[in-house]
Amino acid sequence: MSVPPRESRELAYADWLTERLTRYLGRPVDETVPFAEQGLDSVAALSLYGDIEEEFGPLIDPTDIWEYPTVRSLAWQFALRDPRPGDAGQVRAAFVFTGQGSQHPGMTSGLYLHSTDYRTFLDEAADALQPYTGLSVVDLILSGDLRIHQTAFTQPALFAVEYALARTLEASGVRPVAVLGHGIGEFAAAAIAGALTLADAAKLVALRGAFMQYLPSNGGMLATCAPSYEAAELAAGEPGVSISAINAAKATVLSGDLAGLERIQDRLALRGIASTPLKVTHPFHSPLMEPVVPKFEVVARRLPGGAPRLPFYSTVHGRFTNEPLYAPYWTRQITAPVRFADAARQLLAQQTPSHIVEIGPRVVLTPFLRRLGGRSGPICLAMCRGPESNAVDLAGVLSALDAGPLNTALART
Repeated sequence: MSVPPRESRELAYADWLTERLTRYLGRPVDETVPFAEQGLDSVAALSLYGDIEEEFGPLIDPTDIWEYPTVRSLAWQFALRDPRPGDAGQVRAAFVFTGQGSQHPGMTSGLYLHSTDYRTFLDEAADALQPYTGLSVVDLILSGDLRIHQTAFTQPALFAVEYALARTLEASGVRPVAVLGHGIGEFAAAAIAGALTLADAAKLVALRGAFMQYLPSNGGMLATCAPSYEAAELAAGEPGVSISAINAAKATVLSGDLAGLERIQDRLALRGIASTPLKVTHPFHSPLMEPVVPKFEVVARRLPGGAPRLPFYSTVHGRFTNEPLYAPYWTRQITAPVRFADAARQLLAQQTPSHIVEIGPRVVLTPFLRRLGGRSGPICLAMCRGPESNAVDLAGVLSALDAGPLNTALART
């Protein structure tokens, strides 16, 4: 028996919710009017949640009834979180955003020059960032300025590029079933998921990068082919070193004191395990970033944040979360290791995407995603393969996702 496509499931969920709410309220229900305005109180909402849990399992939390407070919006969330893959050929795309290290001078310049949508969204992000960066990240990118590698500019520029790439996909009719971000990529993921406004995300990203820029550069990072347990064992012998990212079964990154990292690299070599020092300015996602935390937290507390409106897979927790992404989350993210492999595995298992799109200026995470997905996993696409990427590459990605101007126009008719 084939599984109905997401749009059909969304209608079925809406019908089910309407029937249940009519029973609770004792009168007809409008799909577009908030539950509270129709008379649903907290007790009835909890009872409705019990019905949902009994009928469909753990698709939502009780608070989601108020977070998505109409039949239409709640049914849409049900369909997004429904783990069934849908009909053969149906596109279910998850967006995965790259982190720091993927930047390069002139990144996405070809796309900016030849894609009206991308140019519009990158300009929008650059305008939101400019009050804090003091310059346009568009000018920084188009000029090939080497300051793109300075943390104060790297982080806002990457955020702007990733935000614009994702919005470009959405403008072409690709609506993500879930989002996941690696490091700084989590801010773009949160903005696309609706947990942060563009203005708030831009402020957080720009100040985060500036605060880190002026932190003494007293450490580094080491990418290893060691499994996490072996990397943890080696780090335990070096008090100034810790795990900063777990990207796959044998892809663990260490961060911290340079001398300690050199000693670990030597020990890995004796075991026949490859490792490579990363070209970074600071030991990101390690306790050595702690001096940044107090002043960043002061800024973050002034911004509300919110719960994601799309399934959000946190690399801080290594799992799905629908908690509000406000100051405590973004503050913890500075020093917490990136649990990319755990979050990606859960996304693959729970959302069963047909495609995963790596959103960033070059290919970084796609090899890990392919390893995690295995032979039966989703098709992995990269929005940009590297410095030469342009609108032709974008057209190829859209074609693979069965999207683009023609498909968008047909969907509207």
